[in-house]
Amino acid sequence: MHPNPVYHTETAQANIDFARARAFGVLAVNGEAGPVMAHVPFLIDESAEWLHLHLVRSNPIARALKNPLQARIAVSGADGYVSPDWYEVPDQVPTWNYIAVHLTGTLELRPQDEIRDLLDRQSKHFEDQLDPKLPWTTNKMTPEVLEKMMRQIVPCRMKIESVDGTWKLNQNKPDAVRMRAADHMDAYGMGMETRLLAAMMRGAGGQD
Repeated sequence: MHPNPVYHTETAQANIDFARARAFGVLAVNGEAGPVMAHVPFLIDESAEWLHLHLVRSNPIARALKNPLQARIAVSGADGYVSPDWYEVPDQVPTWNYIAVHLTGTLELRPQDEIRDLLDRQSKHFEDQLDPKLPWTTNKMTPEVLEKMMRQIVPCRMKIESVDGTWKLNQNKPDAVRMRAADHMDAYGMGMETRLLAAMMRGAGGQD
C-alpha cells in the first residue's frame, strides 16, 4: 500500500463497503517456496467480521489449510496512468492512480456440508445485480451433477483482523491541477475503469 497518509483517509467502513461491493480479489498466503495466491470471489458478512469464499480442492492454498493460516486479500478498483503533462504545471513526474483495499486475517477451512449454502449465497449476491434477469440458482442443476461438482471445492472463511485502503486520486495536488488531470483521464485515460477513476479524482479533496 502507498505509504503517503493522504491516500489513507477513508474510513474502515468505506474500505469494507468497497471490498464487499467488488467481491473479488487476490488471496495470498505464505508458502514454503514463497507467496501463494489465488483469484477468488468472496462475501463479507454484515458484521464485517468474516469473509467467506471457496477454493478448488486442488488449489495449493486449500491443500495448505490443514491448520489456519494468516492470509491477505487484495481488492483492486479503478486504476490509470497519469501523465505529468496533464497537470499543466512544471516539474511533475508520471504516476499511477488507483484504489486498493487489503483485508488481513486468519483463513480456515470450514466443514464440507457448508458448501451448498455458500454457493447459494454467493450466486445470489451476483445474480441479484443482473435484475431483471431471472436469477440462476443451484436448484437448476441436476442433483447428481451438482453433488459431483461440489465435491471438487471446499468452503473457507477468513476472520477479518485488519483493513487498509489506498485511494490514490491526486489528493496531493491543488484542486485545479487535480481537476485537469481528471479531465484528461476521463477523455483518454489508460488503465481500468478510467472514467470511474476520473469521477473519483474529481470528488477527492486536494491541497487548496
